[in-house]
Amino acid sequence: MQDKDIIDLYFARNEQAIAESSNKYGYYCTGIALNILQNMQDAEECVNDTWLRAWNSIPPARPDHLQLYLGGITRHLSLDRFRKNTAAKRGGGELMLALDEMHDVVASDADVPSQIAEQEFSESFNRFLRSLPERECNIFIRRYYYLDPISLIAKRYGLSVANVQKILSRTRNKLRAHLEKEGYAV
Repeated sequence: MQDKDIIDLYFARNEQAIAESSNKYGYYCTGIALNILQNMQDAEECVNDTWLRAWNSIPPARPDHLQLYLGGITRHLSLDRFRKNTAAKRGGGELMLALDEMHDVVASDADVPSQIAEQEFSESFNRFLRSLPERECNIFIRRYYYLDPISLIAKRYGLSVANVQKILSRTRNKLRAHLEKEGYAV
C-alpha cells in the first residue's frame, strides 16, 4: 500500500491505517527504537506508542514522508524512554557515546536532541546535511540519528573502523564550522 493511501486511511479514521503502518514500517521503527534503547520490550512499547501517536496526530498533520514521520515519532519516544530509564544512572551504550561525540560540536545547557528540535537550528542542521557528499551524509546520519555502532557502519560501507571514525570526526568539524558561520555558539 502506498503512503498516500495509508494517510488517507488515517484521515478516514479507519483503524486499518495502523495495521498498514505496522506492516510497512514496523521493522524500520523497531530498528530505531532498539538502537536507542537496547531492549526489545521497551522498543516494542515505543513502536506501539508510535502507532497511537500517529493515530492522534494524523489528522491534522498530513506528512509528506510517512516513513520519516513515523521514524521521528519513534525516535522521540525512544529518547524519552531512554532518559527515563537512565535518569538515576548514566550508563554507556551507543546513545551516550554518540551524544558525547557531538558534545564538543553542539554544547549548551540543553541536550542535543531538544536543541535539534528547535526550528531554526533544525533548518541550519538540514542545510549542513544537504551540503555533504552522499556517503558522508549517510555515515553521519547512521551514527547520530539511527545511533548505529561505528563497527556496523564500517561493515555497511566496506570501510575500516578507523576510517569511519576519521570521517565522523571530519564531519563534526565541518558541522562546527557551519554552525559558527551561521552564528551559533559552539
